[in-house]
Amino acid sequence: MKYTISLFILIAVTFFFVGSGIAADNKYVGVKTCSMCHKSDAKGNQLKVWNESAHAKAFTTLTSEASAKIAKEKGLKKPASESPECLTCHAVTADAKLLDKGFDVKDGVQCESCHGAGSNYKAMGVMKDKVKAIAAGLTEYKDEAAIEKQCKTCHNEKSPTFKEFKFKTMWDKIKHPAKKS
Repeated sequence: MKYTISLFILIAVTFFFVGSGIAADNKYVGVKTCSMCHKSDAKGNQLKVWNESAHAKAFTTLTSEASAKIAKEKGLKKPASESPECLTCHAVTADAKLLDKGFDVKDGVQCESCHGAGSNYKAMGVMKDKVKAIAAGLTEYKDEAAIEKQCKTCHNEKSPTFKEFKFKTMWDKIKHPAKKS
């Protein structure tokens, strides 16, 4: 019995550290990698929804004259497209070590902005099993309240251009469920 408990504790500790390592070494692969499997109508064409959204253009807005003016008014030391204060909501911001070679910050608010770094869950065999995908780092949202909370990490009063955020209206524009195969 004593050995069984010790073995159980050893296995639990091993899974904890291995599981923690999965998220720690997970890299951002970028929308081009995600799009390989998420662009067909049969699967829900999430790429099309994203391409037609403001999220796909979020980084580009930081290169506009209006953004330059806002950055100057806010006293930012760098252009909006280089300022962490702006990039935190207009692009994926992560340590360069966590960016895979195919990742491009200029793709704006892309898949992994909401779904988490994808290198460990991008494989077809993992993505077909939701439990495996979540264990490998895919961010799970239990319900629309959790999704709304995530959205409001950027769509809030801290934004210098904030207007009332109507979650239901905006969610209807961007939701992109995967079709069951």
